[in-house]
Amino acid sequence: MAVIEAGHPKALVHATENAVVELKKLLASETKDVDGVRMAVKGGGCSGLSYVLDFDKQREGDNVIEADGLKILMDRKSAIYLKGIQLDYKEGLKGKGFVFSNPNASSTCGCGESFSV
Repeated sequence: MAVIEAGHPKALVHATENAVVELKKLLASETKDVDGVRMAVKGGGCSGLSYVLDFDKQREGDNVIEADGLKILMDRKSAIYLKGIQLDYKEGLKGKGFVFSNPNASSTCGCGESFSV
């Protein structure tokens, strides 16, 4: 499977510098053997589909996007819903966390953790 740089026009996902830095920090403290960060969707949440962000091993058929040495893994089914997504990490008065900006979502829930297409 080819690895595509996050800034490449064919990249499925764009991870901001803040997101990459935070994911690399978290990955450095991970104790299980992993290849990178899995970005996926699953059924559920207020709007029908929920985002998944977890450490995982690379699987056959995965799309692999590399951002500054960090591998972002995405299965083919999830790629349909997440193509063009931007992953960011923000800190502020209302807390901190990862933020998904999905151009494919027709609606999102108030917390931003689920969407529908």
